[in-house]
Amino acid sequence: MVIFMLVWIYWFIGLTIVTYASTWIVKRYPQHGFSALTSFYVIYLAASQILASRPIYFDLVFTGFYAPAAVFIYPFIAQVIDMINEVYGRRSTHIAIIIAFITQVLLVIFIAMVNTLSPAPFFQYEDAWKSIFSLSIRITVASWISFLICSNIDAIVFSTLKSKFIDRESRFKHDASINPYIWLRSSVSDIVDLTLDSVIFVTLAFYGEMPILPLIIGQIVSKNIIGFIDNPWFVWYKRMLRGSNKISE
Repeated sequence: MVIFMLVWIYWFIGLTIVTYASTWIVKRYPQHGFSALTSFYVIYLAASQILASRPIYFDLVFTGFYAPAAVFIYPFIAQVIDMINEVYGRRSTHIAIIIAFITQVLLVIFIAMVNTLSPAPFFQYEDAWKSIFSLSIRITVASWISFLICSNIDAIVFSTLKSKFIDRESRFKHDASINPYIWLRSSVSDIVDLTLDSVIFVTLAFYGEMPILPLIIGQIVSKNIIGFIDNPWFVWYKRMLRGSNKISE
């Protein structure tokens, strides 16, 4: 239990640092903010690809289930999409998604390239390395397809909700923390993204090989719980941006 709490502490500190750093860059150097947020996006995505290979026991105190360790990272990915969308608009968000996708293709190519090389005779962890980084083509393709579909839908949902309620938001311009429309677009876009990602990825990757329903349910529950918990950081991001000159569509 103590170790599990440490994970949440690391999670809290990491998200706080990235949110504050992102806001500082966007406000002080808006011309570089898109690059900075896209960089965080790429790092999160690469980390999720690696961490997904390790299943963990997700303890909710009153119950628990198994899920990939990357469930702690997926909501970060959804949040960064929202952070880009909030400031730089939907078109730039789609560009960031394409950039991130290309980096993940390159990551897989580089891993495959290294796996074709003979290990040094004194390297004792070759079997462990291969077991972690020898991803099947089916799982890789499933990951790519779900990422492209769900990330772009997230961008569309977020942008649509923002445009729909932009006039009503003016009533809360002095305090983003009580603005229900900021919470709405962040929460709804993340729920759609994380839920669809779980359904599409698990179905494409494991249908016919494993019982997919328990895997889908486990991922949906765990991702959306963490996705909901990280919403205050997005609201904090929005609040800190108050008064800055936003660059958007």
